[in-house]
Amino acid sequence: MKSSTTFSILFWADFARAKDNQASLYARITVNGKRATISLKRKVLISDWDIHRNRARGNSQKSRMLNSYLDDTYTYLFECYRELKAQHKLITAQSVKARYLGEDDTSRSVQDIIDYHNDDMKGKLKWGTQKNYFTTQRYISEFLLKRYRTSNMYLRELDYDFIIKFEKFLRGYVPKDHQKPMGNNTVMKHIERFRKLINLAYKLGWIERDPFVNFKSKFIKKERGFLRRDELEAIEKKQLRIPRLQLVKDLFVFSCYTSLSYIDVIHLTEDNICIGIDGELWIHYRREKTTKPIRIPLLSKALSIIEKYKNNHKAVSQGRLFPKISNQKLNSYLKEIADICGIKKNLTFHIARHTFATTVTLSNGIPIETVSKLLGHSKISTTQIYAKVIERKVSDDMKKLRLQFSGEENDTNKARHNLS
Repeated sequence: MKSSTTFSILFWADFARAKDNQASLYARITVNGKRATISLKRKVLISDWDIHRNRARGNSQKSRMLNSYLDDTYTYLFECYRELKAQHKLITAQSVKARYLGEDDTSRSVQDIIDYHNDDMKGKLKWGTQKNYFTTQRYISEFLLKRYRTSNMYLRELDYDFIIKFEKFLRGYVPKDHQKPMGNNTVMKHIERFRKLINLAYKLGWIERDPFVNFKSKFIKKERGFLRRDELEAIEKKQLRIPRLQLVKDLFVFSCYTSLSYIDVIHLTEDNICIGIDGELWIHYRREKTTKPIRIPLLSKALSIIEKYKNNHKAVSQGRLFPKISNQKLNSYLKEIADICGIKKNLTFHIARHTFATTVTLSNGIPIETVSKLLGHSKISTTQIYAKVIERKVSDDMKKLRLQFSGEENDTNKARHNLS
């Protein structure tokens, strides 16, 4: 049995609260006997209001303009009702009011999903990741102002054309702080973060279609930088007289032999040094980025660096293994060290992690499964991106293969000689 819905719209003037002989106008929505009231932000002289027609009296320009506004409001309210009915939504006086005021899900905006995401992700995302989202959101705001002359836009208005225009905006963006223009992968990172915001809106039911459905990200694969054995040894052997450079060198080399990132190295304490399954010293730590627990056996070179800073006053006062230094300063000083050591590569702290994966482990025959475990990766495919086998390892492997083939050929020749 089908249930019918009664729906009506009534305009009325609040005479009881009239001031200076003027009453505020309201619209009353009634659905199945339940009411919701909307202020129309308009006033009318009591003498000009017809309580039977619920319209302004007379034919003056003021009355005609007011009645035209009321007619438009009636049409829009009725359209809101029809939309809800067509979408098979629950129809109530409050739902019609929300649709009219733009407060229901179909009227959610880009800023709404940004605010929702930022609030929801507090405490879930690391600060560095949050900052990346803030940067992307700033670019979205600048794009809206430049391309659409607005500070916001309804989510339902987003389409494939919007995404393509946003990508073009990012590629042509000229930074105000004289940084380099964005590379392809940086543009794609911003697009991917925007995509995650829109996907969240889709999951929340704020939009009925995903505007990214036909969009394909175009990342360019890049070789991960790392130090060769001779380059790593050049840094290890270099004695630096400036204390700040010596500290940075030690932290970098420590990372090369442990795989730990900057934030993980800086946060290490004595409690993270434990006896492992083999009776040797290991690092037991939960990675800052993924919160995944890792266990790393301490190689002698890493252990000697820990011993070096055991009584460092600054480190002890901070309750850490090493004195704290900002990532920005650390990377800046690494470039000085690269110049001093004659290394032409763009040296950053993250290169130490790549160096561990390639030069220290894989090139020395450590299986990729073990390397993946030491790096704290959940998939070996991730390790394959970080850990590229260097040419010396390829050369060594091919040398073994040549010897094997050479041995087989000699055996064959001997067998033929004996038969003859």
